[in-house]
Amino acid sequence: MVFAGRFDTKVLVVTGSAQGLGEAVATRAAKEGGRVALVDRSEIVHEVSEKLTAEGAQAMSLIADLEQYPDCAAAMTAARERFGRIDILVNNVGGTIWAKPYAYYEESEIEAEIRRSLYPTLWCCRAVLPHMLEQRQGTIVNVSSVATRGINRVPYSAAKGGVNALTAALAWEYAGHGIRVVATAPGGIEAPERRIPRGPTAQRSEQEKQWSQAVVDQTVDSSLMHRYGTLAEQAAPILFLASDEASYITGTRLPVAGGDLG
Repeated sequence: MVFAGRFDTKVLVVTGSAQGLGEAVATRAAKEGGRVALVDRSEIVHEVSEKLTAEGAQAMSLIADLEQYPDCAAAMTAARERFGRIDILVNNVGGTIWAKPYAYYEESEIEAEIRRSLYPTLWCCRAVLPHMLEQRQGTIVNVSSVATRGINRVPYSAAKGGVNALTAALAWEYAGHGIRVVATAPGGIEAPERRIPRGPTAQRSEQEKQWSQAVVDQTVDSSLMHRYGTLAEQAAPILFLASDEASYITGTRLPVAGGDLG
């Protein structure tokens, strides 16, 4: 369902918007009147932006490695220069790279998981705050996960736990400045196969396949609805929290996982 005009006059920055959930959020926001800056490290993001522009939306695309603070700062500055302001930031970058019991993770893999699923949100929040403080208005929606409780993804769980803490602390710190900070916590998401995979592309061993399947089974079993959610079911609460309809909501983490509270 599209709410025409809901984001008229609003400028949104959506990270990780080349595919998957980020693309779904950016696309729907544009259809609802928002001017959208799509940020991703993949060139595919230009295709998404061009499609939205061809459909009449005001959109721009930016290539950035959001695991690095300078790229985050440059992306926010570019969006501000193009559209004049930033009203909403949706921090969507993250995702499990490996799935295995914690005892099998290498030091480098643990660090990579934290860089992927915590630092982009941490850096982008820091980069957007000066713009929102100048406006004395803004909304940050962080995409967390109910997998802060789950198996075979401990480093990812720790990173998303950091996103939850960041959301709560920023909400306390900046409510008095007119800035809301909220989060959704998705469960499993049913989405088309990724054009750019998150993890290693090498052939997985039978043991690795079993560990990954255990994550899938636990995700489904933990949901009262016993299924994954669709992209539309995940994008909708993100955009609700981003909108003025949620103007009295801040510091909140909303589980979107069919009854699994995380």
